[in-house]
Amino acid sequence: MSTLVHRQVSTTEAPWVRWTLIGIAGVFLLLFLVLPLLAVFVEALRMGLGPYLAGLAEPDAWAAIRLTLITAAIAVPLNLLFGVAAAWCIAKYEFRGKAFLTTLVDLPFSVSPVVAGLMYVLVFGAQGWLGPWLESHDIKIVFAVPGIVLATIFVTFPFIARELIPLMQAQGNDEEQAAIVLGANGWQTFWYVTLPNIKWGLIYGVILCNARAMGEFGAVSVVSGHIRGQTNTMPLHVEILYNEYQSVAAFAVASLLALLALVTLVVKTVAEWRHERDMKAAANLPPEQPVFASPSV
Repeated sequence: MSTLVHRQVSTTEAPWVRWTLIGIAGVFLLLFLVLPLLAVFVEALRMGLGPYLAGLAEPDAWAAIRLTLITAAIAVPLNLLFGVAAAWCIAKYEFRGKAFLTTLVDLPFSVSPVVAGLMYVLVFGAQGWLGPWLESHDIKIVFAVPGIVLATIFVTFPFIARELIPLMQAQGNDEEQAAIVLGANGWQTFWYVTLPNIKWGLIYGVILCNARAMGEFGAVSVVSGHIRGQTNTMPLHVEILYNEYQSVAAFAVASLLALLALVTLVVKTVAEWRHERDMKAAANLPPEQPVFASPSV
């Protein structure tokens, strides 16, 4: 025992190294995270609570807030379905083209959001591939809400799948196969076996997807047309207000985005804490004792 303790102590960093690293991390977080976040709220409330509430009460601000929430409410459930299906397919099955499908899932991570928005303009715009047909049928995609939703779905769909794929691969197929052998159908296997095993990864992926959907700027900026009161989400509305030197109103809307981000962070932290608690509780359970049939007399 003493030898083990000695080995653990000998491989531990010196206290000054540990505290130096902690200090560097703390200074970095203070300069690049805490101070900018604090500056948003300070600038938003610089003229008092009245102008702050007035900036949020403008019809254009409410339209931007409503559009942001609607976009997230559409994009996140669709990405939830796609993410679970893609993760199930990639993690549970072997098939030709699996590597290509995985690459497609990762594509939005490597493509600039501005380029993603431009792709939708080239396909659905007035001069795009489908533009004349859409115009003849009076269907608006680009510079309208459908284009904003499509662009948001594109930039956010890897988050849930990428959270679930390594989790499902690590768990393997043993439990699902056992459920099928015992007579469960596909839906019962997913609902009672797979979903409980992936629920925390699923929640974490949904949180990240929702945060990106509400804060997306580049792709939405290209396809929205910046029509005030109609196609401006909250990030676009902040940019317009700031360019018009309405700094208090701009920081008021930005502070609301920051509050949504903080709420997302709190939810993520609670999910991680509950997941860790469940893991510790499962680890502390006593091992199951085998049951032996009593010999017949």
